[in-house]
Amino acid sequence: MSQRVLTTESGAPVADNQNSATAGVGGPLLLQDQHLLEKLARFNRERIPERVVHARGSGAYGHFEVTDDVTAYTHAAFLGEIGKRTEVFARFSTVADNLGGADAVRDPRGFALKFYTEEGNYDLVGNNTPVFFIKDPLKFPDFIHSQKRDPFTGKQEPDNVWDFWAHAPEATHQVTWLMGDRGIPASYRHMNGYGSHTYQWTNAAGEAFFVKYHFKTNQGIRCLSTEQAQELAGKDPNSHQTDLLQAIERGVHPSWTLYAQIMPAADAAEYRFNPFDLTKVWPHRDHPLQRVGRLVLDRNPDNVFAEVEQAAFSPNNFVPGIGPSADKMLQGRLFAYADAHRYRLGVNHTQLAVNAPRATTAENYGRDGLMAANSQGRYAKNYEPNSYEGPAETGRPLAAPLPVTGHTGTHAAPQHTKDDDFYQAGELYRLMSDEERGRLVANIAGGLAQVSRDDVIEKNLAHFHAADPEYGRRVREAVEALRED
Repeated sequence: MSQRVLTTESGAPVADNQNSATAGVGGPLLLQDQHLLEKLARFNRERIPERVVHARGSGAYGHFEVTDDVTAYTHAAFLGEIGKRTEVFARFSTVADNLGGADAVRDPRGFALKFYTEEGNYDLVGNNTPVFFIKDPLKFPDFIHSQKRDPFTGKQEPDNVWDFWAHAPEATHQVTWLMGDRGIPASYRHMNGYGSHTYQWTNAAGEAFFVKYHFKTNQGIRCLSTEQAQELAGKDPNSHQTDLLQAIERGVHPSWTLYAQIMPAADAAEYRFNPFDLTKVWPHRDHPLQRVGRLVLDRNPDNVFAEVEQAAFSPNNFVPGIGPSADKMLQGRLFAYADAHRYRLGVNHTQLAVNAPRATTAENYGRDGLMAANSQGRYAKNYEPNSYEGPAETGRPLAAPLPVTGHTGTHAAPQHTKDDDFYQAGELYRLMSDEERGRLVANIAGGLAQVSRDDVIEKNLAHFHAADPEYGRRVREAVEALRED
């Protein structure tokens, strides 16, 4: 087999890739050395802006297979028949840390899926927890700023973290998740994934249902204690990446079983709490888990930058039969995610291989902009409607319309009969064993005791007491003991 010839980016053969061109032996470099300038210029541009959140991530390809009939609830084609398989790309991530951060840290994990369906790509962007810290996207930039590096100290500050939570009582449920035993997964393979938000399914008859997604790991839940995580992060900051990569390479393919909670749309208005509130779960006794299918990851990316770093997930990438709900956080993400990718990757990021449709072809009139690669030929028009047989609308909405009423304005979330910020956090606490409660209290106290302001500590203690009196008392005693040391 003959040796392939090294070329420049324009395809010209490279004569010498070891020595730069100089003005004589030992002389200064020459501006005419096109190969040198091209290599250095490309090297300077090999990094793109990292994600503001979910920067540190890993990914893999696989498939989703339908195991149960859900056609009574949705007419999405990729869910249309038992045994149907759809190619999938998955990306897992930490949330708060930078691209170079460690994997084994106490932080929620992103759980993002791209289904390459025959009706277009469907992106499901969730976490490894079924709830989140806030319920309105207006608060999201402030929340993330409080969790990221302080502008002055350049590091995460407990004062900032707990001060925000002190002013966000709705965070109590997620804080209880985060500080509990599942706050640090042992690996990406050993954690559940959740759509977290409420979505809409619509069946062929036009009937609407609200749905929550639960991906239950088939490897079993495994988590790390604070001490185990600190040791592992020091030994191998890339521990989750290493685990996922090596497992798939040796043929151990991680899998998850997808279950859905399904609520008829007509029931939402009278449900005892707001079913679109991201800080709350739907109790399984109200809406039992219904099995849908199985997700399997069986192929590693060939290039992490091209396929993981440039992967772009947008919650507004729906397919027929699936749509949004009135969840305010979801509504905000419908804009924010796609806009982040346009900033990071350019307006044509959907033409990159990892983001482009695979089971169908994108047909639209967007063709210019940075890195445009789809000219569509000399006879294709760039406007619609036209007389040249260009792609045309279907007139069929992807999902059922959402009813709206009332006056425009900045409204607080609607109150249902059993809405509050603390009940479900208390329920979660009371589900735990005494040993689990002890670790939860220790984790919370370890952070809260570092806060410098007494009023911030008191506000947070009040939240835990409102969730459960014992919960609040134990956290208070643990904080006081640490502050006396």
